[in-house]
Amino acid sequence: MVREEWRRAVVDERGRVERIPYELCVLVALRDALRRREIWVPGANRWQNPEDDLPPDFEDNRDVHYDAIRQPPDPEKFIEALEKRLREALTRFDTALELGTTGGVDIVKKHGEPWIKVSPLGKQEEPENLVALKAEIERRWGTIDLIDILKEAEFATGFTGEFTSVATREAVPKAVLRRRLLLVLFALGTNMGIKRVAVTGKHGESEAVLRRVRHLFVNRTNLRAALVRLVNATFAARDAAWWGEGTACASDSKKFGSWSSNFMTEWHQRYRGPGVMIYWHVEKKSLCVYSQLKSCSASEVAAMIEGVLRLCTDVEIDRQYTDTHGASIMWTVQVDHLRCVFGALKSWSNAASSQLDGAARSGGWALGCAFEGDHALCGAGRARDILWQCF
Repeated sequence: MVREEWRRAVVDERGRVERIPYELCVLVALRDALRRREIWVPGANRWQNPEDDLPPDFEDNRDVHYDAIRQPPDPEKFIEALEKRLREALTRFDTALELGTTGGVDIVKKHGEPWIKVSPLGKQEEPENLVALKAEIERRWGTIDLIDILKEAEFATGFTGEFTSVATREAVPKAVLRRRLLLVLFALGTNMGIKRVAVTGKHGESEAVLRRVRHLFVNRTNLRAALVRLVNATFAARDAAWWGEGTACASDSKKFGSWSSNFMTEWHQRYRGPGVMIYWHVEKKSLCVYSQLKSCSASEVAAMIEGVLRLCTDVEIDRQYTDTHGASIMWTVQVDHLRCVFGALKSWSNAASSQLDGAARSGGWALGCAFEGDHALCGAGRARDILWQCF
């Protein structure tokens, strides 16, 4: 059961078995055996006894069923035919490599191992119906500027009322302050900058005035409060019959390039460049309900937990899904802590390869949290505490 690549982690220098790596090794073997249908789970649906998937009269009418799927009854003939097809396909591929007619497919080295490289597909032509639809929408409503969308959102929700000054008092009229706040938010949100917004347009506001508003009103607390009002207004305006209820939330991070003068800028090993990470919590209808700024080396586990605990909108979230980018024992520890609060769900997901303490190539983990009263809905977890359900 303990394969060679696992032995370094499972067995220490003195020949003793490490319990946690051994449990993970057993679970990986269990997952692989389930996928091969060598073992099954009594009473399960997907992972039931493979014999139960056969028709009731399979043994009596075996020839009829084999004819229906156009396969030979003899397994040796089936294997020979399959091997022949594979050999012919590999021969054609080898010949195409020699002639250079593979269409961009090549065999290269990746991490010191052979890797089949497939060239990306070219850009497809835009469908005629889609072109006609875009033209009709533009004819009816024209092109809407982002500043107009921001303005309409403010008129509908009044989110600028969440921006309070850090000064002791403020004598600017509300209408003027609202216009200045919208210009500042547009400058920051589009990365256009306050200086460029000040010199363009006929709004009559100077750069110094806009920078003062930015300094006094725009901070993290006010921005979060404004976003909460926007999200709540969006959910209130939705028709549940069309949009459904937002009960599931997925979280992941995205890298944004930034200058080295930013103290949070770090080199990202995967994306090969300096920048920062924005961690998003998005509900199933693609509405961002929480976001946070973090450095490239910061833990996504902590970012996910912070978003779950500090979600201050009216949306009812009962499931949280995230990607761990590779298996880690720390996820087991974090899930044990989370289980005390709202129950936790781990599920295995396929990954090309990942290293666990320099031990094993196994699948990545996707963590999901499900809440139902005081009970934990567990799809996977440690064998003693959490029910494992591999897929």
